Amino acid sequence: MRKLAYLLVICFSICVPTYGQYSIRESNAIPLHGEWSFTLDPASMGQKGAWYSDKVHTSRFDKVTVPHSFSIDPRYGFYTGTVWYRKTFPWQLEKGKRVILHFDAAYYMTDVWLNNQRVGRHEGGYTPFHFDITEYLKAGENLLAVSVNNDTWQPGTIPGGKDNNQPNDSFMGWMNYGGLNRPVYLTVEPDVYAENLKVEATPDLAKGTATIRVKLRVRNMTGQAASPKANYQVYYQDKPLTLNWKENAVRVASGQTAVLEAEATIPRAQVQLWSLDMPNLYRIQATIPGDTLTTNFGIRKVEVRNAQLLLNGQPIRVGGGNRVVDSPGLGAMEPDWLIEKDFKMMKEAGMELQRLTHYTPSELFYDLADRYGMLIITEAGNWQLTPNQMDTDSIRKNFKNQFREMVERDWNHPSVIAYSVGNEYLSEQPAGQRWTKDMIAYARELDPTRLYTFASMRLNILPKKPEDEASQYVDFVSTNTYGNHAKVLDHIHQLYPGKPIFISEWGRRADTETGEAGQIDHLRDIMKEVRSRPYVVGASWWTYNDYQSRFHGTNANGYRPWGIVGPDRSPRPIYPVYQQEMSPVTVEKVRYTPGDQGVHQLVVRIMSRNDFPYYPVINYTLRVDDKAFPIPDLQPGGSTDIVVPVRGFEKSVRIKVMKPTGFVAVEENIDLK
Repeated sequence: MRKLAYLLVICFSICVPTYGQYSIRESNAIPLHGEWSFTLDPASMGQKGAWYSDKVHTSRFDKVTVPHSFSIDPRYGFYTGTVWYRKTFPWQLEKGKRVILHFDAAYYMTDVWLNNQRVGRHEGGYTPFHFDITEYLKAGENLLAVSVNNDTWQPGTIPGGKDNNQPNDSFMGWMNYGGLNRPVYLTVEPDVYAENLKVEATPDLAKGTATIRVKLRVRNMTGQAASPKANYQVYYQDKPLTLNWKENAVRVASGQTAVLEAEATIPRAQVQLWSLDMPNLYRIQATIPGDTLTTNFGIRKVEVRNAQLLLNGQPIRVGGGNRVVDSPGLGAMEPDWLIEKDFKMMKEAGMELQRLTHYTPSELFYDLADRYGMLIITEAGNWQLTPNQMDTDSIRKNFKNQFREMVERDWNHPSVIAYSVGNEYLSEQPAGQRWTKDMIAYARELDPTRLYTFASMRLNILPKKPEDEASQYVDFVSTNTYGNHAKVLDHIHQLYPGKPIFISEWGRRADTETGEAGQIDHLRDIMKEVRSRPYVVGASWWTYNDYQSRFHGTNANGYRPWGIVGPDRSPRPIYPVYQQEMSPVTVEKVRYTPGDQGVHQLVVRIMSRNDFPYYPVINYTLRVDDKAFPIPDLQPGGSTDIVVPVRGFEKSVRIKVMKPTGFVAVEENIDLK
């Protein structure tokens, strides 16, 4: 969401508006990046000792740069516990304005003080939150103090440790990187301001039109009721659309919020659908007196029918990969350059339908997915909660809060096609069944426009009846399967014949007895099984990147080598093979004819796969050196031959098939013999 007339423009030369290396969503943000005072609090003495107070000097504090992950700061090692951040900033008071303090994320339990007064607390490590600090500010220097605790090894947090008394089972599968991992900033709002904007753009595929529904949440911080009127303007490629809006009138009570709703029809001539290779984006400005929110959106329809996943009415089957937010020297921090590098490598590996991970990464990844085409299932943090935990009211409430924060951040992204309510919990037991049913029902109230699922590990034990397992409640089945794929997939399909199956995790480590060659063999073997089963709509490799962990089975160097790239993003031998297997097209040599005077003729056949991946190939290009050859549009199973002139006496030629978004779909080295 962006304040004012602000359009986020993204390219891989890092051309987004940034403060340092981190993008901030709101264009009117006042960043609090840079130098902060910092100290550990291993004995949890800070609150009792009022370390937030201006009477406590910081001579014994260190200096750090925010965003900051204390877990990877060489001065603090892999510390788990409470830490303190402090920063002063000047302020000039202004009547009729509200000042909001934003955290894009802080891991995990965050307490905030301003000018010796407690502002509030937030629980959760990966979702954004904010506080209205207007009443705490003063003219001149202001002291902001933040304590953060990253101890999620204990049962009761989400994610967190289990309460089952099993050895080495209190650890999550990834690191609890603590600190102010994402941007911290202020925004200044009028007394009546637009707080959030939800856009639902639904195409009528038969008529070619689209319906756009807008929900604008307005907060009134004046002393009396207000009746703000909203205006809406939609743009496509920066050109305004003329639409007739139907709006409701809303009275917002003092100190409360209310939702303004509006609806319009976009005519056929102005509808450009969003898809993987044609990610058309619109922009909308929603304005009330004194304030404007701006967001991008796409027009697309996602549905499941007859064990198929449909995008804009067409069946689609796509490869994917799970990305763990972990990088050497950064921990869970995600500077723009890292997100852009990961996105490009995943996109070109054919990882285009995936859950990403068990929590919410930085929003820039979703912006790139919107702009360049990627389908994402976003998941909140029920990672292997026990039955007792899933029936605990406080844990349920915590999960709902984090899920709501995730949804309210991501609900305008066309790349987000589904939400997951958890990963690898005991979904065949009554508590797991209740959790799945209840959380999906809660989530549908927040956003009924998406599909819903969860990642099950229990379908591998092959329940006998569909009601034996909580996948009975999902729109499509997600299974984490690491063996017996053919048997497992067939049985899941027998249980739920009308539901598509998404393999949310599969893969092999690079350090087994067969090594990296075994990764490649495993990939090819399982893809044969996937291709022969049309009800499997996605296969998301665990993982895109290696990551640090304290979970049992982690190597002595601290890493789990599941990735197709290493911790530093260096490609493994499996990377180009994965790209080939997940490309929607194949390339083969038809013939090579030597010619006179060093000019030869190579004929290559481009075929659109008819099994997996499965989607039309439109506006693709064949590139050889600096020459480009357009590829005719191909439906799945279609093929075309392209004549490529070759000069010189090279023994081989490197061919690239390019997507219309500028990414490589596949690369092949063709022998000239």
